[in-house]
Amino acid sequence: MKKEEIEQLRIGDFHYDLPDGRIAKYPVEPRDASKLLVYSGRTITTAVFRDLPAFLPPESLLVFNNTRVIHARLLFRKPTGAVVEVFCLSPLVPEEYNVNFQQRERCAWSCMIGNAKRWKDESLQMEVASPAGSLTLVARRKGTFPSGVAVEFSWNDPSFTFSEVLEFAGKLPIPPYLNRASEEKDDETYQTVYSHVEGSVAAPTAGLHFTAGVMEKLRQKGLSTVEVTLHVGAGTFKPVKSPTIGGHGMHTECLSVSRDAIASLLAHNGKTIVVGTTSLRTVESLYYIGAKLYRRPDALPHELSVSQWEPYEPDEEIPPKTALQSILDYLDRHGEEQLISSTQILIAPGYRFRYADALVTNFHQPESTLLLLISAFVGDDWRQIYRYALDNGFRFLSYGDSSLLWRE
Repeated sequence: MKKEEIEQLRIGDFHYDLPDGRIAKYPVEPRDASKLLVYSGRTITTAVFRDLPAFLPPESLLVFNNTRVIHARLLFRKPTGAVVEVFCLSPLVPEEYNVNFQQRERCAWSCMIGNAKRWKDESLQMEVASPAGSLTLVARRKGTFPSGVAVEFSWNDPSFTFSEVLEFAGKLPIPPYLNRASEEKDDETYQTVYSHVEGSVAAPTAGLHFTAGVMEKLRQKGLSTVEVTLHVGAGTFKPVKSPTIGGHGMHTECLSVSRDAIASLLAHNGKTIVVGTTSLRTVESLYYIGAKLYRRPDALPHELSVSQWEPYEPDEEIPPKTALQSILDYLDRHGEEQLISSTQILIAPGYRFRYADALVTNFHQPESTLLLLISAFVGDDWRQIYRYALDNGFRFLSYGDSSLLWRE
């Protein structure tokens, strides 16, 4: 499909009725006891998630997003009693996540501000207690940009990194549609068992069902795994307010993929099972980054980001493996072990997939870009899949049940 046709897709055509009672407020225990819907060859069956490895062919490769959710919600109480929420979205100074988290005196982030009218030009302060001692965290506004408010953070004890400051000062940001405050157990249940790269403000929820036991079953079956990183932004919850997709602006998210992971994708000849829509957006973005490098090997790092409509622009098609090889060549020329870029990719009906044969994912909100992605992956059968899930007691959204969807 051409870009003009994609832009005219009506978001109302991706609606279904989701009763509030079907939205899971808490996960099942244990995690891998959740239901698993299996869609294959246009046939739908019900299983249990712990049995996922049995549905995967030998020599499959699974792709996981290893991002970790940070305590991004900072609640500052003013002397008047008013509470201002500073929600950390993405780092500004330093701009790289891992470098920013290691700062020991000050740093700056792009933030969303709750109760913003209560915060003028004054500094906000918070006393933070931790097992290693206490400190004072100060927040100062530094300007407003389309992506958010620039906020400088400083603290009076350089023995703490900013990562540690957030851990003790902030709260975990659970999805707004849960309509409840975060609880202590969310610190465990709203993280995947393989998360270790800090940066997300929302979990890659398809991975929440995995346990050490399931991972061991994958290893015993001889299945390969690779990790990618896409830091999930608050824009993942951004509703589509325009009647057609052309009026919706996709959010930008930072991605990072190691040279080894790209080499594994390149060498793999079996089925590729992608765990979660964020992993899918990451591996599919690699194609467009590689295509740019194939055509312009001297492209600068900031030119490698993937724009929203890039997949639908007419351009020369290259083999998917050629795109991956072009990225490896680029990393080798620059002596880099990691590809770091960003993506706004919009995956909608008409999209051509390059790397994913199957997708492990939860059930998504009506009229959302994530449901567009599901429709792109399985076609109009998404309606049959979601009707089956509603009729058979599946739980929906972040803490809900899972599905394994095979692409035709």
